[in-house]
Amino acid sequence: MSRVSFKMYLKPGYKEEYKKRHDAIWPELKKLLQETGISNYSIFLDEETHTLFGVQEIDGNASSQQLGSNPIVQKWWAFMADIMETNPDNSPVTKPLEEVFYME
Repeated sequence: MSRVSFKMYLKPGYKEEYKKRHDAIWPELKKLLQETGISNYSIFLDEETHTLFGVQEIDGNASSQQLGSNPIVQKWWAFMADIMETNPDNSPVTKPLEEVFYME
């Protein structure tokens, strides 16, 4: 089991919409993430900078950010593109983060 973390960027004024969409995450997307070995997935928001901080545990080879060829993920990215900073393919602009401390 490994952990990965990354940051993404929410457009200003969309905190409630972002939360609403994730509270109603599509069952097929949740199932895909779980079947891929992704668990304990959290996203936090720094409201001052509109930076989203994601962290997830992975029991497999791919984080959620590496599932971009899956049609479900592509559909989710398109659904979220209006409220996040995205790349030309609608994937969220992400930056991996280096772990510098962990306490069990």
